[in-house]
Amino acid sequence: MGEFVAVAMLALVLVGAVVRPRGLPEVAFALPAAIVVVVGGLLPLADAWNEVLRLFPVVAFLAAVLVISELCDADGLFRYAGALMAARSRGSGRRLLGYVFVLAAAVTAVLSLDATVVLLTPVVLATASGLGLRSRPHAYACAHLANAGSLLLPVSNLTNLLAMSAAGLSFVGFAGLMTLPWLAAIAIEYVAFRLFFAADLSLPATNSSRPEPPPVPRFSVAVLALTLAGFVVAPLFEVADAWVALAGAAVLLVRALRLRQVALREVTGFVNVGFLVFVLCLGVVVAAVVDGGLGTAIAMIVPQGSDLVTLLLWAFLAALLANLVNNLPAVLVLLPFAASTGAGPVLAVLIGVNVGPNLTYVGSLATLLWRRILHAHDQRAPLREFTMLGLLATPAAIVAAVVALWFSLLVAGGVG
Repeated sequence: MGEFVAVAMLALVLVGAVVRPRGLPEVAFALPAAIVVVVGGLLPLADAWNEVLRLFPVVAFLAAVLVISELCDADGLFRYAGALMAARSRGSGRRLLGYVFVLAAAVTAVLSLDATVVLLTPVVLATASGLGLRSRPHAYACAHLANAGSLLLPVSNLTNLLAMSAAGLSFVGFAGLMTLPWLAAIAIEYVAFRLFFAADLSLPATNSSRPEPPPVPRFSVAVLALTLAGFVVAPLFEVADAWVALAGAAVLLVRALRLRQVALREVTGFVNVGFLVFVLCLGVVVAAVVDGGLGTAIAMIVPQGSDLVTLLLWAFLAALLANLVNNLPAVLVLLPFAASTGAGPVLAVLIGVNVGPNLTYVGSLATLLWRRILHAHDQRAPLREFTMLGLLATPAAIVAAVVALWFSLLVAGGVG
């Protein structure tokens, strides 16, 4: 009965996060579910508190990155990027797609997938519309690159932060192993997009005007570069990455307030406290499910070793679970088992939960948020079209990324 209740609470959280009845935030379902599993004795209070403490540094890091993304937007970084794409594409849908891929991959890697979904997607839609081009390929690229393009850096995705911690990797070590998988996944996605949207991309632009890009927001670019450099050198001084991100956010915030680019009351909205609490509560609910018996069942089916076939099995298991229960619960469930066999399986799980969600709408919260943004801009992404594109791109991207990971581990001496 306890296991049934725990699973029911997890289902409630996931359905609530996907459907969001009456527009309620995800935390409105996660917080009561977490209280039920603790008060009901399904997870001891001490274990629940330990789970919160384990996730809190990751959540604090994510909060700082979210603030950095919003302040860069306030400084005009995304407007500059949109104008630059419009000028450089010269009315070609194919050329614009290439620039969207490069920009979305870079934004996702440096500022997280949330920045790509929330801040870049409207810019891309406006850019394509302003040029008189079909917006579908470029809008879908934002969704796919938010997921598949989030493999490179720990800051790119909350799942990466969890994986880096579980694998015991440094910022540089993580990036070194994931560079080739990141490039491989993006390359496969690009080929798939060129094939799938060939007709849309061949249409000429109906607007010949080319707006000149505004001045480069040098201050934001410089702070981003220094923050990334800080992530690299911080371990040498035993400084947590969260402090580096917080320092970058503080520098941008002081300037933004002085220039009146933002108001202080807006900062809490940048942080998205409700979503951060949702992550902590979801971790508690998942821990109750795993302790209640799911952990034993998973331990019986997970692959062992770090050879290429095993890494592929880990990745596809993670992708399957992500599309069943969403990628965040999937990574919380699988990481403890993958970590017991080494960094390779952990990173293979990461490929599955990051690239795999491009197959269905429910695979990641970022995709669901992207869909809401499209609707707000009177755009549609039919389920059949999204799924067909996912079937063309996602399995091949997972395979390519895992093969690249296996090669990286082989070079680094991490393949058993």
